[in-house]
Amino acid sequence: MGLDARLLEILACPDDKGPLLYFADEDALYNPRLRRCYRVEDDIPNMIIDEAETVDDDEHERLMGKAEAESIAYTFNP
Repeated sequence: MGLDARLLEILACPDDKGPLLYFADEDALYNPRLRRCYRVEDDIPNMIIDEAETVDDDEHERLMGKAEAESIAYTFNP
């Protein structure tokens, strides 16, 4: 099903308050500035900083390449 478009318009990283990339097929919200991935479980984003996953360089490049290839936009424009 995926996250509601209205929710995506306001979702921000709880740490730096910046926009996120939403990868619906991976159930993940990604902050490329902090290289932090927040999981989405049962269409509910887990925005707890301590439970986010830090990604390595290879995963960061993969996610950024995917975002570009699939024209995935940020949740909002700062």
